[in-house]
Amino acid sequence: MCLDNACGVHNSLSPAASAVLKKALWGLMLLLSVIIYGAHAPLLTLCKDHGKIPFSASSVVVLIELTKLLLSLVFLLVWDWRQLRLSVSWLHAAPFALSALLYAANNNLVVHMQLFMDPSTFQVLSNLKIGSTALLYSMFLHQRLTPRKWVALFLLTTAGVFYTRGGLRDFQHSPASDMELHITPVGLLLISVYCLVSGLSAVYTEAVLKAQDLPLNLQNLFLYFFGVLLNVAIHLFSTSSTGFLEGFSVWVLLIIVSQALNGLIMSVVMKHSNNITRLFVISSSVMVNALLSVLLFRLHLTAFFFLSVLLIGLAVHLYYGVK
Repeated sequence: MCLDNACGVHNSLSPAASAVLKKALWGLMLLLSVIIYGAHAPLLTLCKDHGKIPFSASSVVVLIELTKLLLSLVFLLVWDWRQLRLSVSWLHAAPFALSALLYAANNNLVVHMQLFMDPSTFQVLSNLKIGSTALLYSMFLHQRLTPRKWVALFLLTTAGVFYTRGGLRDFQHSPASDMELHITPVGLLLISVYCLVSGLSAVYTEAVLKAQDLPLNLQNLFLYFFGVLLNVAIHLFSTSSTGFLEGFSVWVLLIIVSQALNGLIMSVVMKHSNNITRLFVISSSVMVNALLSVLLFRLHLTAFFFLSVLLIGLAVHLYYGVK
């Protein structure tokens, strides 16, 4: 994707108009990412057949990575073809192998953790990756966060916990036992590793993207090339008996396209902004998730939802608004 040159149109505009266009594109891109993040869980629910996911999760991941790879190639040829004469060696591509490995490890941890905790517990505790990402961002990218910004990130984490704990409720079909959280000691260890790997993969990728003076689309090409290789290997060694395209529907295809597009957007965010912006985008997506859940599944908003929205708004104000 292109942001530096606003897809090649800003050269014909005045500096002021170019700046306005760039801000508008940036805002629309972040809004689209919020919508995609928020729509992901409802789309997965729409894919279910008798309460179960009918397709192979590993095959979907492969197709998402492949779609990102193909889109990166198209964007590179359309917008950055003049820079293809740059001297590029395998040394430029090698760092992205570790990024792809960390992301693959993170995706597989999500699957294995379900054996040692219930889904509600995972949803609640996974919010701790906000803190781990911010800590690693501060340490490895040498970005000093003020106490006010740490308070903002704490509020962001708290908002996520409140929402995933009880922001939505089906009062007619939710038994009291659903309110109880369960996790084993192994589950606690795995969630800790998950939060660490999640933060490390994001921060490391941001560092690599910013360290290289290469077009983002070329960097994405490197990243998703390794991503396809790793996830194809994982799929081939998986024990799933589901066929590669078995159980696919229009909803699954929409998930693949939207997640691929969101991956490219997050690359732009990490290249031109930072992982903290990414965390705020993910947290803000609860409003889209709640709206779709109410409209599609007749779930009800609780006080936890409104408290979460209030905390997110306060966190945004503390982090970006107060000088």
